[in-house]
Amino acid sequence: MNERSTPSHGESTESGASRLPPRPVSRPAVDPALEAAFSRPHGVQGSFSPEGGRDPVPQGSPPAPPPPALAEAFGRPEGADDVVLQRPTGEAGPTSGNGGDSDGADDQPLWTSVEDPWRDPGAAAVLGGPAVPDTDRTDGESERPRGPQLSLPEVLFGRRVRPTALALLGVVALLVGALGGAVGWALANAGDSLTGELEIAEARHGKERPAGSVAAIADRVAPAVVSIEVESGQAGGVGSGVVIDGQGYVLTNHHVVAQAVDNENTEVRAVFTDGTRVPGRIVGTDPKTDLAVLKVDVTNPVVIRIGDSGALAPGDAVMAIGSPFGLENTVTEGIVSALNRPVTAPGEDGNPAVTYDAIQTDAAINPGNSGGALVDSTGALVGINSMIRTVGSGGEGGSIGLGFAIPVNQAIAISEQLIADGQVEHAAIGVNAASVSATASEGAQVRNVVEGGPAARAGIAEGDVITKVGDRRVRTAAELTVAVREHDIGQEVPVRLVRGGRPLTVEVTLGSD
Repeated sequence: MNERSTPSHGESTESGASRLPPRPVSRPAVDPALEAAFSRPHGVQGSFSPEGGRDPVPQGSPPAPPPPALAEAFGRPEGADDVVLQRPTGEAGPTSGNGGDSDGADDQPLWTSVEDPWRDPGAAAVLGGPAVPDTDRTDGESERPRGPQLSLPEVLFGRRVRPTALALLGVVALLVGALGGAVGWALANAGDSLTGELEIAEARHGKERPAGSVAAIADRVAPAVVSIEVESGQAGGVGSGVVIDGQGYVLTNHHVVAQAVDNENTEVRAVFTDGTRVPGRIVGTDPKTDLAVLKVDVTNPVVIRIGDSGALAPGDAVMAIGSPFGLENTVTEGIVSALNRPVTAPGEDGNPAVTYDAIQTDAAINPGNSGGALVDSTGALVGINSMIRTVGSGGEGGSIGLGFAIPVNQAIAISEQLIADGQVEHAAIGVNAASVSATASEGAQVRNVVEGGPAARAGIAEGDVITKVGDRRVRTAAELTVAVREHDIGQEVPVRLVRGGRPLTVEVTLGSD
C-alpha cells in the first residue's frame, strides 16, 4: 500500500505547486485567577478525578475576593469575633474532626460558650412564647383604681358654680321664655287693631309670567330697541333701530335716515325706552339692501342678543318690536311665514332698487316698524323689519299679515363692513334681467349685458334665460340678484341658462357692483 507524504514548508509536490502547512493554534493568555478557579486540580490530567480524591489545596493563584455587595450581605457583622459557629451555652456538640470522630489531638468543640448571633446550620431552633399580653395576673398586682365621675355642673362650669346658683339660673331662663311667649300671644291677638280689618276679596294675586312668555321677552328686549326721529325743517319721519354694540352702534333701515344722508341740516335722534334722547351720527348706509348704521353717545346701553336667522323654520314664533306710526315700544307677535323670500322695492331718492332675501312673517308690521327688531322665542335678534305688503294706495295702508325682515346673518355682516369702511360692495354678474313671466316662475331673462362685465366674458347674451346660479334655483329677476349676492366677489360660479330652447351651463367669475 502506497502512502503519500506531506511536503514540508517550502517543498513542492510532484506537480510543482507549493503547499502551506496548517496555521499555528492561537492560545491567548489566561487570567491567573480564572485559571485557579476553573482549571483541573493539581495532578489531574484527564477528564475524571483519579482514585483517592483530589488535592484539597488548589494550586496556583488564590481566588479573587468576593464582591463588596456579597461580602456586606453574607459576611460577619462589624466587630464580631472571628470564632466558629456555636450552640447556646450548655449544649453539647461534636468536636473537631471528620463526623465528630476525634483523634485525640484536639477535643475543642466547634462552638464556644461566647454568645454570638451566628448559629450552626444544624442547631435546633428555640421557640418562644406568643407575642400577646398576659391577661392573667399571677403576681398579685392590684387593678388601677378608677377616679370619681364628674357631675353636670362640674362638666359645664368646671366646679365653679354652686348648685343653688345653677338652680337660680334655670329659673331665670324659664321666666324669660314665659315672658317671650306672653308677648308673642299679645301681639297675635292685637293684630286686627294694628293692621285693620282685611277682606279676602280685596287681595289680588300677583301675575306669574313664565320665563319664555311674550311679556318676559318684551320686557328684556325693549330697552335695546330705540325710536329714531329724523327732522329736516318742517318735514320729518319716525322709524326704529336696534342697539347691536356696547359702543353705541344702532342698526336701522336706509330709508329711515335717507333724508339725512346728503343733508347736513337734517337732525337724527335716538329715543330710548327710559326717555333718553341723544343725537345720532350716520356711520354708513347700504341702499341696495336697505340697511344703515348710526352711532349714538350713551353710557352702558342695553345691547340686544344676536341670534341665527339660518336656524329659523316656517312656523317658528317671532315678535316684532318697534314704533309703528310713532307709537314707541309696540310689541306684536306672529310666526315665520316663509324663508328666503326674494323681495324688491324702488330705491329712495334715485338710489338703486332694494333687493334682499327676506324673512316673511305675519306679525303686524306697519310704517314706523322699519328698522325695528324681529326676535325669536328666546328674545334673540333674527331680523330687521323693513317692508310690508299692503292693499292701500300711496303706501299708507296698514298690515295685512305680510311683513318682511332682513335676516340678521346678512344684516350683521353688512353692518360690520359699514362700521369698518362706511360702504359695502356686493357681488354682481353684469346683466340687467327681468322675470320671464309676472305670474309664473320660469327664470330671469337677460335684457342687456354690461360690456366687458362678468357675464359678457362668460358668453352670456341677450335673450338668455338664467334658471340657476350655483346651487340655487332662479325663478325671478329678484331671485337672480340675491342668488348672485350669496357668493363672494371674484368667485367662479356655474350659471345654468336656456338659449333657443337648449340648456347651457357657463362658468362666470363674479365682479363687484
